[in-house]
Formats: sequence, C-alpha cells, structure tokens
Amino acid sequence: MPSSAPDVATEVDVGERLRELRRRRRATLRTVAERSGLSESFLSQVERGRSNASIASLRRIADALGVSVADLFEPTGPPRPRVVRRDDRPTLTFGVLGRKHLLTPKPLQNLEVFVGELDPGGSTGAEPYTHGDSEELCVVLSGSVELELDGETYELEEGDSIDYRSSMPHRISNAGDGVAEVMWIISPPSY
Repeated sequence: MPSSAPDVATEVDVGERLRELRRRRRATLRTVAERSGLSESFLSQVERGRSNASIASLRRIADALGVSVADLFEPTGPPRPRVVRRDDRPTLTFGVLGRKHLLTPKPLQNLEVFVGELDPGGSTGAEPYTHGDSEELCVVLSGSVELELDGETYELEEGDSIDYRSSMPHRISNAGDGVAEVMWIISPPSY
C-alpha cells in the first residue's frame, strides 16, 4: 500500500518554499511585506537564501500567506498522493441539521472540496453567507436542494450543478424528505 510519508528525511529550502507559496497565492513581495510588517528587501533575501528568518519572522510570513509555519517545511517538488479515509475526514456541524466533511487534505493550496449532508429540513443556516471571492461549484450528489443565490432561488436535483462566486450571498436548504448530499468545490480555498 503506498505511503504518504517520504522514505527519507528531506532538507527543505525554506526560502524556495516561501517563494513557491507566495507565487501560488499570486501575491507580490510588497503584498507579503505589508501583511507581515517585514521589509520587501528582507523577504527577497530570505527567498533567495541570502538571509535567515527567525521563527517570529517565519510566523509573520506564514500568517501573511495564510499558511501555518509547519507548511513552510513541506518539501517542494511533485506532490505526493495523500489518502483521506472516510472515517478520518474532518467534520464540521453547521447550519440547521447539517454536516460538512472536508475531502481535501491540508495544505492543498488551490482547491478545497467539501461534502455536506443536510437532514430533512436542514440548511446551511437562516441567513445567506459569503466567504472570500473564489470560484465555487456546487454539485447535488443525492436528494434535492434549494440554493438561494444573490436573491434568486434555484431548485437542484441529484446530478445537477451550479457555479458562482463565493462572494455572492448563498444558502442551501434540503427540499426533500430524505438526507440531501451536496459537494462544494472551491478554488482557491476560501472557507
């Protein structure tokens, strides 16, 4: 069975990793400098391996990039497959009679996938909500739901999908008598 752990210890070039994470987030050195309170020239020197950052500075840079300090020590290169077992999915109870299960392992920088289960009468909450400004795709895996999206209501059945910006106010409710299962695919992650 394939393992998700590396076979040998790998030394990570933290500067290279910082540059990779910054570019994946389409952030400039100036943006990271403003968010972290560190100088643009210092960040450039760290990325090029000409200066070392303290743990406090690494924490500020990681916060500015929206990652944990541990993420800075992940080896670069081709990603290794990671398995998320059904029973090990992080689960969040949300809204009214609803549960969300995270299907994407952290730190997956460009994609976030959730499966939600809504019991009869369940919804994502009483009010529509927003999060970030990402592309979001909602797919109904089973049952039927009503999606309130920016003031309009869409009735969706099993197999139907709809895309929208996560910055648009949205709310989903179970429109059927059984459990409804919905998948959300969000890029970049904003939940």
